[in-house]
Amino acid sequence: MGIKSCLVKFLPFAVMVVVQCLDVGLTTLSKAAMSRGMSHYVFVVYANALASLILFPSSFIIERKRRPPLTFSILCKFFLLSLVGITMMQNCAFTGVNYSSPTLASAMTNLVPAFTFSLAVIFRMEKLDLKSSRSQMKLMGTLLSISGAMVVTLYKGPPILKTLQVPSTEKFSASKPFFFSTMLKTTPSNWVIGSLFLAISSLSYAISNTAQAAILKEYPSQITMVSFFCFFGAIQCATLSLFAERDPNAWILKPDIELICILYSAICGCVGMFTAISWCIKMKGPVFVSMFTPLEIAIASILATIFLGETLYVGSVIGAVVIVIGFYGVIWTQFKEEKDENHEVNGPQSSSVKTPLLETHRTDV
Repeated sequence: MGIKSCLVKFLPFAVMVVVQCLDVGLTTLSKAAMSRGMSHYVFVVYANALASLILFPSSFIIERKRRPPLTFSILCKFFLLSLVGITMMQNCAFTGVNYSSPTLASAMTNLVPAFTFSLAVIFRMEKLDLKSSRSQMKLMGTLLSISGAMVVTLYKGPPILKTLQVPSTEKFSASKPFFFSTMLKTTPSNWVIGSLFLAISSLSYAISNTAQAAILKEYPSQITMVSFFCFFGAIQCATLSLFAERDPNAWILKPDIELICILYSAICGCVGMFTAISWCIKMKGPVFVSMFTPLEIAIASILATIFLGETLYVGSVIGAVVIVIGFYGVIWTQFKEEKDENHEVNGPQSSSVKTPLLETHRTDV
């Protein structure tokens, strides 16, 4: 029983690490496909449409007995969740990259933990008492994780492990994570507009995670929620693409990296990642999920060194260490808070059991 409860307790941690690894792979494939001309509007529509075709039958099979009835109010909430979490977030992210660069996009995603933490405090999902040492630890851990991710993204430093460099026709800075090696063909840089779109994307992701936590309390069937999340997202993005994507040939998929990217995004991204994220939000809350966002950059740097033979730099190591310290601080604080809550719940029960026994003992005497 102890081993089982321990596995259940640490399962969300393992799931979120896997999610970040899958997201690194998704970023790699999507940037490779879009650098060859695939429209991101088409990509989002096809990926979410295919994911909804997979998720709807699964939800009817898995959750048919425990699924609450679907009401018009719930469907409206699913629609708004898709509007924020897919239509706004994904399209703003790609537009921001086109106006600026993938490096800036990576740096701006580190705003997600700060946005999520702020929203959770505003809506009273998280307790923030600046006089409390645990609240201070959680706040400092969040800031450390963001700072570490910024170091990995923007600072290179001297090399630690030198590897053979593969000749390439493209100029690529090894200080960037490996998924930046397939750079998008961007429009002339407009960093102000690009930063604005990327900030909106990060804020949309934070709002989406916070809203999911509230919706799952009312409607606890997460597979059904994710099914409608992808379905409404596909419809909304398809409507948007009618105005944004005027080339009909863009909808013709080529049996190469484009098709592989869409299949991977639908199966591993939308089905796997969205379902895992919603489950972790239900189990641990939106702040827990957002804390893993900076970890993605550290994972990308490590995988690049191991599997792609890229040079490891001091900046990557320093940033990864700072991320881990900040991440550990927040998770340790959350673990202590959960332990105290369980103690408060179990404490009165044990005392209520002991009281009648003492009274009986005194009566007998």
